[in-house]
Amino acid sequence: MTSTTPKTTPDRFKPLARRAGLFLAAVLAMPLALAGAASAACYEDLGSTGCPDREVFPYSDLRKLSCQNLWYVRNNIYNEAGLCFRGAAAQQMFDNSDCTTWDASTLPLNSNEQNNISRIRTVEKEKGCTK
Repeated sequence: MTSTTPKTTPDRFKPLARRAGLFLAAVLAMPLALAGAASAACYEDLGSTGCPDREVFPYSDLRKLSCQNLWYVRNNIYNEAGLCFRGAAAQQMFDNSDCTTWDASTLPLNSNEQNNISRIRTVEKEKGCTK
């Protein structure tokens, strides 16, 4: 006859099981944290990589985006470089928790990021997007 008592970890092993579970969770989460910290956001349907720090996006791809998406991509480039936002919408979206400067001209943007921001602004003007 089999026992209907649920199998549980004996009390003497619970601290060890808890530590093993925490260790496993930390090991599984580490690659995700490292991957997020090491690379900028990339986007579908923009260029070949979708990464604003790796390539300059074609105007044709940018023109397919809505004003809202253009705003987001442009401001996320600034956010990832450390810009502190003044506007309520940008503060709500990006929160300023890790910002380093209020002056966009001092941000450490590479040439691809600078070109993408310029191109996005051009397309925003073409579309009549508001600031």
